[in-house]
Amino acid sequence: MKPSEILKHPIVSEKVNKQTEKFNRYCFAVDKRANKLEIKKAVEEFYNVRVEDVNTCVIHGKVKSRNTKAGILVGRKPSYKKATVSVAEGETIDLYAF
Repeated sequence: MKPSEILKHPIVSEKVNKQTEKFNRYCFAVDKRANKLEIKKAVEEFYNVRVEDVNTCVIHGKVKSRNTKAGILVGRKPSYKKATVSVAEGETIDLYAF
């Protein structure tokens, strides 16, 4: 798979920003079929940094419901795979450049 197919988008939240500042870690939503070695290679190629560690987890979709005139509608958010990437000390990824 191509690096652009493996990395879907970066995840930006307060928790991730704290991890980036303190531990030099970045989070990405990745393809469910990608393994840690493919994710590491994709990040190194795409951002030109040296990756030290990759942690992955599958975030399961939540069940959502809402009230409408027609009654209660129940749906499900999609699940996705999240990768937390630790970058070598002194290197950074500029997520806002594109």
